Amino acid sequence: MREPIDRPADLDAVRASYDRVADDYVRLVVDTGIGDPRCRPWLKAALDAFAESVAGIGPVLDVGCGPGTVTAYLAERGLDVTGVDLSPRMIDNARRLHPSCRFGVGSATDLDLADASLGGVLGWWSLFNLPRHVLPQVLASFARALMPGGCFITGTHTGEEDVRRTEAYGGPVEWTTHQWSPEKYVGLIEQAGLRPVAELRLPADEHVGPGLVVMAVRD
Repeated sequence: MREPIDRPADLDAVRASYDRVADDYVRLVVDTGIGDPRCRPWLKAALDAFAESVAGIGPVLDVGCGPGTVTAYLAERGLDVTGVDLSPRMIDNARRLHPSCRFGVGSATDLDLADASLGGVLGWWSLFNLPRHVLPQVLASFARALMPGGCFITGTHTGEEDVRRTEAYGGPVEWTTHQWSPEKYVGLIEQAGLRPVAELRLPADEHVGPGLVVMAVRD
């Protein structure tokens, strides 16, 4: 029997934080386009490449989907995609904004994914709250869940620090952003059993710090 993934000690606090700022985050997306890949050509290109790579392989899971912006974009591209998020309020917004898409509430640490059941998995700027000892366990669960030829794509904040946040998206929060250097992050993906095939490094802009996108394949 497979060992369960460790439950983050701050999981409830992180969930409550995202619930508090979910509505403000949605307004920010609408007003500024943050989170909408159609507003950032390089991120759109990465998601388009992912969509083309997994088309026809199997269903896709968007883990940490927030208000469903990327889930809906991939559904428009013809993928059989489901979004899940830790925050019930984020999922309420996702269902309201994208009623034709499928969404559910769930933590990346407690998804109970069947082996070789998915054609693709996304962790699109949604895994940085996972403690450093938990992230490798989650990545390994994603690798096991992918069919041969299936793809994992992830975006994250880069750096070397654990940044404690008390305010985000216009409201009070209680979470830690665990930053990774690109080399260490890619190394974790490889250790999970996936083969990285592309990297995109993003400089800081007026909204966020430097970031990294990685796509990897299950051979």
